[in-house]
Amino acid sequence: MEDSKHGFEEEEAFVEYDKVELKCSVNGIRAEKSKNSVTGAIKLDKLKSLMLFKSPGFDQFRPWMLVLTTMMVLLWLVALQLASMRKNIGSTTVKFDPPPYFPPPRAYNNEGYLMVTCNGGLNQMRAGICDMVAIARFLNLTLVVPELDETSFWHDNRSVISSLLYRSNYDFRLRTVLNSNSFSGSQFKDIWDVDYFIKSLADEVRIIKHLPPRLRKQVQRDGLYSMPPVSWSNMSYYYNTVFPRFRKYEVVQFTKTDARLGNNLPVEVQKMRCRVNYEALRFTPAIEEMGKKIIRILREKGPFLVLHLRYEMDMLAFSGCTAGCNQTEVEELTRMRYAIPWWKEKEIDPKSRREAGLCPLTPLETAITLRAFSIDPKMQIYIAAGDIYGGNKRLAALKASYPNLVKKETLLSPSDLKPFQNYSNQMAALDYLVSLDCDIFLPTYGGNMAKVVEGHRRYLGYRMTISLDRLVLISLIDQYKNGTLKWTEFSQAVKAAHANRMGSPSQRLQFPGEPKLEDYFYTNPQECLPSIVAGKPVKEMG
Repeated sequence: MEDSKHGFEEEEAFVEYDKVELKCSVNGIRAEKSKNSVTGAIKLDKLKSLMLFKSPGFDQFRPWMLVLTTMMVLLWLVALQLASMRKNIGSTTVKFDPPPYFPPPRAYNNEGYLMVTCNGGLNQMRAGICDMVAIARFLNLTLVVPELDETSFWHDNRSVISSLLYRSNYDFRLRTVLNSNSFSGSQFKDIWDVDYFIKSLADEVRIIKHLPPRLRKQVQRDGLYSMPPVSWSNMSYYYNTVFPRFRKYEVVQFTKTDARLGNNLPVEVQKMRCRVNYEALRFTPAIEEMGKKIIRILREKGPFLVLHLRYEMDMLAFSGCTAGCNQTEVEELTRMRYAIPWWKEKEIDPKSRREAGLCPLTPLETAITLRAFSIDPKMQIYIAAGDIYGGNKRLAALKASYPNLVKKETLLSPSDLKPFQNYSNQMAALDYLVSLDCDIFLPTYGGNMAKVVEGHRRYLGYRMTISLDRLVLISLIDQYKNGTLKWTEFSQAVKAAHANRMGSPSQRLQFPGEPKLEDYFYTNPQECLPSIVAGKPVKEMG
C-alpha cells in the first residue's frame, strides 16, 4: 500500500507537468520552428521509461532522479536546437577578445629605485618616459611610476594660464599664478593605463606605483637625492657616473627626462625604447574610446588630413614668431614671453627666425602649402591643436581654401569633451590618437608632437607624414607671393622639395658629438621599423 500510495502521488505530480510544453529559445529562434527539434510535451510515460527499475528503498531517491532526468532532457533539447541553428545560420560564432597576455616578471637583483619627474608637454614626457624605462632596465633598477610636469609653463593647465593674458596686462598677476599651486594637472594614471604599463613590461623591468614604506620613511628622514641627468647621454654615462649613486643612496630622483638619452645607442636599448612607446604606453580607456569616436565620425565622411597647426598663443610667444600678427598682438606675445621665467630667450628677431625656417606656418601659409601639394579642397582637415591665436578671423584664409575644417570641439558634444577639456595633455592625447589614424599627417612646426607622431606612423607601416622643409618652403612661398614664381612653378618646386619627406623608410642622419643636429630617434626609430617600403607619390595625395 505504501508503494501504491507513493506511486499515486507521483502520478498526480506529473499531471500538470504533462500539460506543459517545453520550448527552447536561442537568439530569438524558437525550438518549435526547427524540424529536427522536439516539439511535444515531455510525457509521464517517457520520463518513467528513462528511470531505473525500482528496488527496495529506492523510492526516496525518485525526486532526485526526476530532477536529474529532466536536466538531461533539457540539455538534449538545447543541443538539438544549437545543431539546428548551425544549419540555418551557418557557422557564425560569437567572438570574445582574449585577455592580454602578460609575460612573467624578469628575475634580477634590484640595484636601487629610480624616481623621475617628467618635464614638458605630453609628447616630450612620453619620449622621456620611454628613456627612463630603458635606463631602469639596463641598470637593473626598480622604476617608480613617473610623475608628470606641474611646474613649467608646459604643464597640463597651461591653457588656463595663457587665457589670463587676454584678460590682464599685468605681468605680475601672471607670475603670481605661475608660481602658485592653484592648478593641479594630470598625472600618469589620468593619461595612460598605469596597470597595463606595469604588467606589460614586467618581463623586463620592475615598475611600482609608490616607494616601499621603508624607503618612504628613509626619504622623509634623510631627504631625497635628486639630479638632472646630462642631456643626450650614452649608456656609458649611466653605467659609470649615475649607477654608483644608486649604490650610495638607494633611491635617486631624476628631475628632468627630456632628451636624456642620445639618438644612436645599442640596438637592445633602442628596441626597449620602442617597446615602451608603441606597446606599453596605452592611453586610459576613456581617452582611447573618445579618440575612436572622433575617428569613427571622421571616417564616416571619407578620408581626412590631420593638420598640426602650431599657431597657438604660447607657441608664438615662445618662438618669437609674429608673422601675420598686428602690432597689438606682437606686443601681447612679447609681454607673455618676458613674463614666463622658464623661457630664457627674450630678444628674438621674428623676420630672421622665419627666414631660417624656425617658425610655424601661419594659417595663410598653410593654405598655400596644402594647395601646392594638390590636396583635394573637399578633403576633411582636422586641426590638431589648441586655440588658434586670433580665432576664426585668423583661420579665414585657410577655411576659404579648405571649407571642411573640423576639430574635436566641433565633432563632439560638450558632454563628451567635458571630462578632458580642462586638461591640455588629455586633449592632446585625443589629437594624438586621431593623428595616428589619419590618411595624411602634416605638422606646420617641428615640435615634439610632430616628431613623435611621425615616428609612430612609421612604426605602423610608414603612413604618410609630410615633414615640411620650412627653410625651403618659406623661400618658395615668398617667391610666389612677390611674383617671382608662377603657381605651376611654385607647386612643382614644393612637391620636388618634399618628394623624400613623406614618412617613407630612410636612415637617420648622424653627427657624432652634435646630437641636436642629428635626426631624432623617436622621429625615425629605424631599429624597430618594418622593412616594407610603402608610401604614395606626391601627385596621388588627396
